[in-house]
Amino acid sequence: MQRPGFTYRPPGDAFDEMYEPAGVPRGSHAEALRALGEHDLAELGERVRLATRSRGVVFGAGAAQREFLLDPVPRVFAGEEWAALERGLAQRVRALDAFCADAHGERRAIAAGVLPARIVSGAPFLERDLLDARIAQEPWIAIAGLDVVRNAEGELLVLEDNVRTPSGMAYALAAREIVMGELGLARGEPPRVAEPRAGAQRRAGAQRREGGVGEGPIELGSALRELLRGVLARRPALDDPDGVTVLLSDGPGNSAFYEHRLLARLLELPLVAPRDLVRRGERLCLRAGGRTVSVLYRRTDEERLRLPDGSLTPIGELALEPLRAGRLRVLNGFGTGVADDKLVYAYVERMIEFYLGEQPAIGSVATFDLGVEEDREQALQRLEELVLKPRDGHGGAGVLIGARAERGELAQARRAIERHPSRWLAQELVMLSTHPTVIDGALAPRHVDLRPFVFYDGESARTLPGGLTRVALEEASLLVNSSRRGGGKDTWVLP
Repeated sequence: MQRPGFTYRPPGDAFDEMYEPAGVPRGSHAEALRALGEHDLAELGERVRLATRSRGVVFGAGAAQREFLLDPVPRVFAGEEWAALERGLAQRVRALDAFCADAHGERRAIAAGVLPARIVSGAPFLERDLLDARIAQEPWIAIAGLDVVRNAEGELLVLEDNVRTPSGMAYALAAREIVMGELGLARGEPPRVAEPRAGAQRRAGAQRREGGVGEGPIELGSALRELLRGVLARRPALDDPDGVTVLLSDGPGNSAFYEHRLLARLLELPLVAPRDLVRRGERLCLRAGGRTVSVLYRRTDEERLRLPDGSLTPIGELALEPLRAGRLRVLNGFGTGVADDKLVYAYVERMIEFYLGEQPAIGSVATFDLGVEEDREQALQRLEELVLKPRDGHGGAGVLIGARAERGELAQARRAIERHPSRWLAQELVMLSTHPTVIDGALAPRHVDLRPFVFYDGESARTLPGGLTRVALEEASLLVNSSRRGGGKDTWVLP
């Protein structure tokens, strides 16, 4: 007998991740639906909510802190589609890393006409101190959290590149453990695979030797630990062999402090604040005990060495001289913000061709650089159809969806563009795919995106299987960010 709440009608204006338009479940989600069918959805949703609360999974800080909103219905990727996505993401991160080095170096891409010089010269996160060729940051981007969407035609596209201090890994891990636990499945792994366990292990092992993390179900915490340790392991050439690796946080005032604590515990790293560090000549040291810090995993809100007025930030005071001396490695490196500048996004596909000599394996959403007169004229004529974004925004702040904006908002946006066109970009509106989500004890379509995490050690790029699916919990909303009342889903990758 079908349990209450399992009647579901996919929407007609978006691609649904779990159901065909005729209402037939997609094959990749068959196991997830079987697991869900053992539960009353209202009770399952309540158990997941209580488990999330009991584990202290929160987002935000201070008065804005709230529970992370986790939906019990997992999203599933078939192995073949995930492998293709991985290839595209790895390629993109390698190109963005090359651009960070080039923007702080010879600027070959500008000389070749790949992108305008004004974009780099006006980038808020360009670090003038790192134009010194003696400062080596290899790689610049060790951890990337790209935002991937699926359009109405079913095509996966990169919507944004997040390479400064990408967050969400801990929430992906919490989603896996809580959802799988409440579904009654073992070890936090997706359910049974299409071959015997030994065969799956052999194939996963073979792929690890080739640089992947295995296409079969794996325990997500172990995978995350392995990937993080891999990118942390590279040491500066002049490093103290007894140097320590630390995770640097602002403390409880940071909106992602829950994640900072969990990752530090997972990696067995000291969790420190700037006040816990001191610079002694060319070395960065722990204030207590005096040990040299050789690797700084930076998760602070301050992402720059210098303020706009040229003065050093507190972190710049600590890190700049050790960086110049080659005594410190910081990840992600200072200056990586030039790569996730939203104006740079419009040129990433060209960068892939220029730096790697390859065709892009995953596309970008069509984007207008409003500093280009022709693009600006087109965008201003269609502003009510496009999505407007500030070039240095994050977390959904400042984003205007033209189709859902009031007339006054559109007029205000038009004036802002005309005053400072180089501060804005516009993108075609993508009707994000939908996924069944438990709303009031029943399944209802809600829009989703995906934040996969790519780990790059300078030689190979590897992706955490699944990452974090983010879901807009309000009906018809396209805002999936936790800061905008969005939630999360567990994300499975099957063979």
